[in-house]
Amino acid sequence: MEVLKVSSHSSPNSVAGAIAGVVREKSAVEVQAIGAGAANQSIKAIAIARGYLAPIGIDLICTPAFANIEIDGEERTAIKLICEPR
Repeated sequence: MEVLKVSSHSSPNSVAGAIAGVVREKSAVEVQAIGAGAANQSIKAIAIARGYLAPIGIDLICTPAFANIEIDGEERTAIKLICEPR
């Protein structure tokens, strides 16, 4: 499954395009975010991606979970949002 990492500075429209593209090609994508700002941008992007995919008959759903990621030798907890068609 492809992983998209989102930061608080990511453009929701750009991330939404990436989500929609991956879902069209591979049918599932994992969106990872660390921190409140990144989680906010991720949720906005998923909402926008649903709008991109709905006209072609794809109902995008999202399952939230936690993930432990290592960054610069330090373990951090991220939100991972698994997006797939219903």
